[in-house]
Amino acid sequence: MLRIIAHAALLAGALALGACGVADSRAPVPEFMRMKEVEQAPPEAPPDVRRLVREQIDVLFLTTSNPREVHVAPPHHEVRGPGWTACVRAQLTSATGSTLGAQTYIVTIKNGKVVDRRRAEAEDICGTETYEPI
Repeated sequence: MLRIIAHAALLAGALALGACGVADSRAPVPEFMRMKEVEQAPPEAPPDVRRLVREQIDVLFLTTSNPREVHVAPPHHEVRGPGWTACVRAQLTSATGSTLGAQTYIVTIKNGKVVDRRRAEAEDICGTETYEPI
């Protein structure tokens, strides 16, 4: 019986001490026990998408795709994260030499560099964007 009481007391103490570790910055506990607020990094300035696409066109398209009539849309803050996204549209050629027509991609830009691209889908906003030639 004494063993059960000792185990219950140890468990209660562990739970009480464990709860201190999750006290957030607004909890009614002493300052030294509170978690520190995470500082938000300042948002990046909007990138110059026209310049980036012009300088990094080989990152976006294969040279064999012969990109022409390349147009870009204004950048938007990424939904998740500190980066930016922009729509890029170009006339492309397939590997066999046939014309693919206008293809639209969404590029992800972080720290002034294109880090990812994917083909735009119907639910993306690229269909309603205003494009400018590079």
